[in-house]
Amino acid sequence: MEIEGKVALVTGAAKRVGRSIALALAERGAELVVHYRDSEREAHEVLAQAKRYGGKPVAVRADLASSADLAEMVETAMRAFGRIEILVNSAAVFYRTPFASLTEADWDRFLTVNLKAPFLLCRQIGEIMRLQGRGKIVNLADIAGTKVWAEFIPYAVSKAGLLALTAGLAKALAPAVQVNAIAPGTVLLPEESTPEEREQALRRVPLKRLGSPEDVVRGVLYLIESDFVTGEVLNVDGGQRLL
Repeated sequence: MEIEGKVALVTGAAKRVGRSIALALAERGAELVVHYRDSEREAHEVLAQAKRYGGKPVAVRADLASSADLAEMVETAMRAFGRIEILVNSAAVFYRTPFASLTEADWDRFLTVNLKAPFLLCRQIGEIMRLQGRGKIVNLADIAGTKVWAEFIPYAVSKAGLLALTAGLAKALAPAVQVNAIAPGTVLLPEESTPEEREQALRRVPLKRLGSPEDVVRGVLYLIESDFVTGEVLNVDGGQRLL
């Protein structure tokens, strides 16, 4: 698929990896639907940059825990452009949840935002894509989906579910829609990370460096532009999953 001229909805597009993905698509000529929840200022920065590439992007605030918000976001995109060819599910919640203090509310939040929301978006937008006769969906998973960390169990479970969802949708939406996933390793550490935590992270990566958002972007672009790849998980982790 040629990216130029296609409509791309990117969740979590205001910050971090989602922002890099959205701007890379805009640079290549895509029309953007920029999803955000609380980062309104950053979302409008993405809009301003996308406009400099010649597009007419729109920003949509939505709480991914609200099915009504998700439906309204898709409707806004369709009103603005009349079609959606690319969906990138990048938004996610991520924080430490030691088992002894893990709550039901934590569990529900991870499964709702990281798994249920992508499912609902894939169901609604996937049907739009099928009617269009074409579409690409890329889900941002994580190596935690197969390499579970004890202090991040609900996060890992949500990402394992996203991998299963990717495989199922690749079958259910074929042949018109290709559905794939990216499984990053340590790409961006949390802003509050200490130097010691950074060193620990580096020791877990055979390539002895952390990844960058651009590493993930290149994987996303490959999966969008490739027309004979579906149901795949592209690990972008410097070999971290091997240890």
